[in-house]
Amino acid sequence: MTALRSDFLRILTERGFIHQCSDLEGLDAKAAAGEHVAYVGYDCTAPSLHVGHLLSIMMLHWLQQTGGKPIALMGGGTTRVGDPSGKDEARKLLTVEQIDANKESIKGTFSRFIAFGEGATDAMMVDNAEWLTKLNYIDFLRDVGRHFSVNRMLSFDSVKLRLDREHELSFLEFNYMILQAYDFAELAKRHGCILQMGGSDQWGNIVNGIDLGRRLGTQQLYALTCPLLTTSSGAKMGKTAAGAVWLNADMLSPWDYWQFWRNTEDGDVGRFLRLFTLLPMDEIARLEALQGAEINEAKKVLANEATALMHGREAADEAAETARKTFEQGALAETLPTVEVPPSVLDAGIGVLTAFGPEYAKLLPSMSEARRQVKAGGLRVNDVVVKDERAVLREGDMREGVIKLSFGKKRHVLLRPAR
Repeated sequence: MTALRSDFLRILTERGFIHQCSDLEGLDAKAAAGEHVAYVGYDCTAPSLHVGHLLSIMMLHWLQQTGGKPIALMGGGTTRVGDPSGKDEARKLLTVEQIDANKESIKGTFSRFIAFGEGATDAMMVDNAEWLTKLNYIDFLRDVGRHFSVNRMLSFDSVKLRLDREHELSFLEFNYMILQAYDFAELAKRHGCILQMGGSDQWGNIVNGIDLGRRLGTQQLYALTCPLLTTSSGAKMGKTAAGAVWLNADMLSPWDYWQFWRNTEDGDVGRFLRLFTLLPMDEIARLEALQGAEINEAKKVLANEATALMHGREAADEAAETARKTFEQGALAETLPTVEVPPSVLDAGIGVLTAFGPEYAKLLPSMSEARRQVKAGGLRVNDVVVKDERAVLREGDMREGVIKLSFGKKRHVLLRPAR
């Protein structure tokens, strides 16, 4: 292949974002001419996006930095149907009120990475409910549905994998790929969007949109996917023992977010620095070359830069200082995540499994997981290993006005009586 002409595709290539592209040379020419309006769709299934969404958000960032116009498409309409991709069972259907609340909660994430406004390269936020909820079913079947082959739809992974496992696929979900394709054609007509980006599991859906656009008379459309990330040990990136790594601070504290990146496996440091920070490539190469214990310095840089992008530099610096005090000085840092507990609850006593679980510290996703960690010696109260799963925490367990709960060596929460 000839050398890439556009900064957009050159940066994405050297940083490791590109998995597949429908027409790399054609898209490169459009991007070099500054004609790259692109979108990524985000369904509103939860109040926050998670770290798995960061890859495509960073692609929107680099798109804007290289003269393109990013569109963040909120799935106010498609969330009502549910994307079957990568799922063995149907997503739980949410009410319109829940979807709208999730959408509002998610919106703030994007302003950390892309700039919104009215200019030629300023980002836009659009909701597909604007057109999907106004469709007439019979007209849609006649004008759009006729362009889709059921034989071809059955061959796509999002459908085929579900059927191969003999798991039910509802007619509602089967329609999802048609709606996503229609989104692409609609954005092309409304906003001159020529490119849809997303994870590699969306390839079939995006290509459907290209085909539908051609049949409906849009300009040439393009598909670009990023890899679905796993860690070097083969685990799905973005999952921890305590659950998903959320981007909203009210669902995962900046401290825990910093810790997630600090705990990156050695073999992933360079790759994650390229994908999830804005550091120049020569600095990343220097950090990636560190060996032995020095690789921990690269992990701290990764944690600092990724957290600064998401939560701001002040939050990143505070998390780094808390880590230094906690792990290097052994101090009980006041900036550790804190959960306030009603004094009456402490008077009555909290079961140690409950304290570590989702009701209070949220260090573990369930009581059964907390019980398993006790048996494995993974939980500590005030730096003492918990040996009895029936232990009860009370006011007398407080040290310096708090009870310190620790899961492993790097995850800590302080329980404090509510004032």
